Amino acid sequence: MSYITGFLTPVKTENKDRYIESARVAWPLFKGYGALAHVENWGTDVPDGKLTSFPMAVKLEDGEVVVFSWLVWPDKKTADDAWAKMEKDPAFADMDMPFDGKRMMWGGFETVFEER
Repeated sequence: MSYITGFLTPVKTENKDRYIESARVAWPLFKGYGALAHVENWGTDVPDGKLTSFPMAVKLEDGEVVVFSWLVWPDKKTADDAWAKMEKDPAFADMDMPFDGKRMMWGGFETVFEER
């Protein structure tokens, strides 16, 4: 079973093309560190909630969209090793980040069921 790093990010609608380009630039770097897949999803049906919701989680502002993303790793060790190396990699430090990273959330998840 694989290991997933998931992300939830608010992105200004006007920055959609920049965001997609940043993902295109990041993928070869992630892949080089052992990622098996990189998926970015632009929110199109992300309703507000009463108690909790994706928009509430990222404190979505007018003119922004929720982006839901994940990286697939072969295992947690590969992901942990990759993140430690990426923190020191100048290629990541110099990347365009067209979103408010303070409102981004992420976490690591062990796959417990997968069917295709």
